[in-house]
Amino acid sequence: MVLIKTTNNSVYIKKNTFMEKYPDASLLISTYNNTDFLNLCLQSILHQTVKPSEIIIADDGSTSETYQVIKAFKANIDIPVKHIWQEDKGFQLSRIRNIAVAASSCEYIIQIDGDIIMHESFIEDHLRFARKGAILQGSRVKLGENFTRNLIKNGLSVISFFTFDLSRRENMIRCITLSSFLLKRYRNPYPVYYARGANMSFFKSDFVAVNGYDESFTGWGHEDSDLTLRMMNYGCVKHYAKFCCIAYHLYHKEGTRSNESSNKEKMQRHARENKIHCSKGISAHFNEYEKYILI
Repeated sequence: MVLIKTTNNSVYIKKNTFMEKYPDASLLISTYNNTDFLNLCLQSILHQTVKPSEIIIADDGSTSETYQVIKAFKANIDIPVKHIWQEDKGFQLSRIRNIAVAASSCEYIIQIDGDIIMHESFIEDHLRFARKGAILQGSRVKLGENFTRNLIKNGLSVISFFTFDLSRRENMIRCITLSSFLLKRYRNPYPVYYARGANMSFFKSDFVAVNGYDESFTGWGHEDSDLTLRMMNYGCVKHYAKFCCIAYHLYHKEGTRSNESSNKEKMQRHARENKIHCSKGISAHFNEYEKYILI
């Protein structure tokens, strides 16, 4: 298999007798007032074997320091960058992600959080396994406190299987053949719709069909699993990208989870009701997203 990059940033996979085009992809990065992490996340884009067609920062009310980091990054990369910002009115991740997807110009969405460093093949792997009617969940390696502190101080460095300060080490193994075999077979002990929004991807059209994230989910927790279960009720399948789509999660103390129990109960109710479409979602933002674009 050979990757061929063209001047308009389209990427093709050359196989034996034909060429298959990857979908155009928006990389959506959620952030809130952590420029040290965001800077590392953005730097990992520069090392990708395949670059996204555009980068969208979904900012849930950060101060001007975050704006300055994004502005400096945008000036030094030849990929379109949009900074989508909403006023800080508490944890409204579902809403800012909906606005960001509404502002995207690509058919495929690769979604991460700003506390993620991407493996160099992260974008390529997500696009390799992109399928209409499927939600793709990637793998996560957890970096320890000391190693995270070192990265913040000294910048990106090699993260290997033998790095001392990390957990879930098995998720560092990248094997496309094994990942392809497990794509529709792998199961973890959680409900099938359980998801981590910090490493997932989907076609925008499938997301819009269920009206995106349910914005009645505020505070931490379960909005990504709720999205996944509604997309599955719509007819999508969930694929696990085990041993590829590798994300390194920077260490930080957990934030408040004061609203988790009510969010979980709501998600479980939606599961019982076989809910598909949420009433308060992305549809409200298609005609207004431009006012949230800072740069």
